[in-house]
Amino acid sequence: MSNEQKIIVTLSGEDRVGIVMEITTVLAKYNVNVEDIKQTLMQSQFVMFLLGDISKSNYTFKEIKQALLDKANELNMEIWIQKKEIFEKMHSI
Repeated sequence: MSNEQKIIVTLSGEDRVGIVMEITTVLAKYNVNVEDIKQTLMQSQFVMFLLGDISKSNYTFKEIKQALLDKANELNMEIWIQKKEIFEKMHSI
């Protein structure tokens, strides 16, 4: 599968119960498959990295990204959403 159908989501902010559920609920609504997820606490800050597959979604990358931005704003958290191919090019220099 091509990397253009994969997204990288990075989320950080104050830790509390339900963060992963809130984000993955948005992804499920948009039919995005979570392929890998890692989360940790760094000095009391929640940090999550997620790899998603958008190939079966009926929504565009832009629509999915906006839904995640809206949810992160509601949660008062920072979020970055990128296509995996762009992420890899940025980190291979």
